[in-house]
Amino acid sequence: MTLLALRNVSKTYGSGANTVHALREVRFAVEPGTLVAVMGPSGSGKSTLLTIAGALEEPSFGEVVVGGRSVLGMSRKERAALRRRSIGYVFQDFNLLPGLTALENVALPLELDGTPARQARAQARRALSDLDLGEAESRFPDQLSGGERQRVAVARAIVGERRLLLADEPTGALDSANGEAVLRLMRAACARGIGGVLVTHDAQLASWADRVVFLRDGRIVDQTAPMVGPESLLSTGGDA
Repeated sequence: MTLLALRNVSKTYGSGANTVHALREVRFAVEPGTLVAVMGPSGSGKSTLLTIAGALEEPSFGEVVVGGRSVLGMSRKERAALRRRSIGYVFQDFNLLPGLTALENVALPLELDGTPARQARAQARRALSDLDLGEAESRFPDQLSGGERQRVAVARAIVGERRLLLADEPTGALDSANGEAVLRLMRAACARGIGGVLVTHDAQLASWADRVVFLRDGRIVDQTAPMVGPESLLSTGGDA
């Protein structure tokens, strides 16, 4: 079953002379076990595509299907439940709750969906450990570096049983070693059957993907396999 499908999706903002066409008739799909990178110049519609795919924003036209369910016509409550259960999202600005510790931030989506607190925190602790954040679990976001906050956000996105992972420049605040760790986790998640979408401006990061989609002026202008794979980058010492 296709995990994500955008069917002739368009998004406009404003009206009249002030109309901005962020997306134009986009057709896009992500299958289980596949990581798709989305590239394009600033203003091409990359982040809009991601927010619409993640049910955070509604398209002006077209249909979005997540895990076989159409988002069209869902109530706000139903979309929130879909995000908690099916979608992991990594935001550019981390979007962590300042009054919760790193562990509590990662466990929160699971607890909101009814997972017992002890079980949710055990899963959150494992996700933090996978990103070398075990010693930071009791710290609050303002006690973490930018790179640590980014890794906490990634841990929150991959914890639990969600099947679709959406990441908007997930390594922007990380050095090459931690950036590589994040991409390895995304690839490992896809190996478990998750579908992933990675928005990036970096061709080296896009090389970790199975497919690269190019956006320009809100339209998909090309789709291709990456020029090189992550193994090539690692062997040549390139940054990830």
